[in-house]
Amino acid sequence: MATEKFKEASPYTKPRPRPPREDYIYKHFLYFFEFSLTRAKKNTKTIYHSNATITFALFGVGRAGTIHLTNILHNSRCKLLYVVDDIEANWSNIKKRFRLENVSFLKSKQSEAVFIDHNVQAVIVASPTYTHQEIVTKALAAKKAVFCEKPVAENREDTEKCYEVARLCGKPLFTAFNRRFDPSYSALRERARNGEIGHVHTMNIISRDSPMPTIDYLRISGGIFHDCMVHDIDMMTWILGEYPTAVAVQATANVPEIKAIDDVDTVVATLKFPSGTLGMINLSRNACYGYDMRLEAFGPKGTVRVANEQPNHVETMYGYDGPTTAPIYYSFASRFKSAYIREMNHFLDVVLGKCEMMVQSKETLAVSKIAAACEKSSRTGQMVELCWAAGELPEENLM
Repeated sequence: MATEKFKEASPYTKPRPRPPREDYIYKHFLYFFEFSLTRAKKNTKTIYHSNATITFALFGVGRAGTIHLTNILHNSRCKLLYVVDDIEANWSNIKKRFRLENVSFLKSKQSEAVFIDHNVQAVIVASPTYTHQEIVTKALAAKKAVFCEKPVAENREDTEKCYEVARLCGKPLFTAFNRRFDPSYSALRERARNGEIGHVHTMNIISRDSPMPTIDYLRISGGIFHDCMVHDIDMMTWILGEYPTAVAVQATANVPEIKAIDDVDTVVATLKFPSGTLGMINLSRNACYGYDMRLEAFGPKGTVRVANEQPNHVETMYGYDGPTTAPIYYSFASRFKSAYIREMNHFLDVVLGKCEMMVQSKETLAVSKIAAACEKSSRTGQMVELCWAAGELPEENLM
C-alpha cells in the first residue's frame, strides 16, 4: 500500500504519446501505415510521395552494385530496365536470384543502348572507378539523372568536367557519400550543430574496414585516400561545416601485397581547421574483429560520439568469464544498410524535384582536394597546407 498514492490516471485518459524522433524505423512504418489509411478514406490530398516511378539502368554488380540492386528492387518507386556488367558468367545467377527475367543485361561495349533509350530516367554507376567518367558524362548528355559511387572520376580535373556537364545538361549528378544518411551520424551532426558540446575542440574518427578487400579490387580502387578515406574526410567536414587549412599524415603498408601495388593499409591523419578545431582520422584496411566505425566530437560542454553497432543485443554470462555480446557488424553492407536505403530515397526525391541534393559538387570537389593533400603528405612526410579560393567552398555547409 505504500506506493498506492503514486497511482496515475489511465493512459486512455491522456493524450496519445508520439514516438521519439530518434525512432526512424517506426517513422518509416507510419509513413506507409498512415498513407494506407488516408487512401482508404479516399482522401487523395496527402503529403506523401507521389506514385511516380523512376526507371533505372545499373552499371556494375559488385559489392556496392549489389546493395543498390537490392534497394531498387525493394523500392516501389523504382523500376530496373538494364544491368550493365562485363562478367557475363554471373548473369544467369543474378537473373535467377533477383528474378530479373524482364531486365536487359548488357556488356559495357553495348551500353549505348542505355543512353539512347528514352525510357531510362536515371543511371546508377557502381562499376570500377576508371569507368565512371565516361558513363557519367554519356548518361548526363542523354538527359539521365546520375547516382555515382565515389569517386566520380579518377582525379579532380575530370570530376570537375563531370559536374560541368551536369550543370549544362540540367540533370543531377549525385555522389554517394552514404554515411551522411546514417541515423547515428546524422544525429551526432545535429547535436554538434545545435551547440550541445560548444565549439568542437577535437574530432576523432576511427575507420577500420572489414573484411580485407581483394588485391584485384585495390588495384583499381584509386588508392586508400580516394577510395576509403574520402568517407571520413566528408564526414568530418560535413559535421564541422568547415574545411582544413593544413593536413599532416603518416601512412604505412603492413601487408606486403598492398605495398607491392604502391598503396598503404594504415593511415593516421591530423587536420587543422580555421576555427581551431583539430581532427584526427585513424584508418585501416582491415580489422579482424569486424567493421570498426566510431566517431567522437569533444568540446568544452562535453562529448558526443557514435559507437559501433551490433546485429543484436543479447548478452550471455557463463562461468566467470564475464558478459559476452554479439560482435560488431562484419562489413559496410550490414552496418550501413539503413543509410543506403535512405540515400536511395533521397536520390529519388531529388529526381522527382521534391528536395535539393544533400551532396553538392563543391563539397565533393573539396573532399577530393583534401584527400589529394593527405596522400601528398603521406608520401613526402611533410605537412601540406590547403588554400581555398573565393567561391571554392560550399557556403551552405558553413552555416
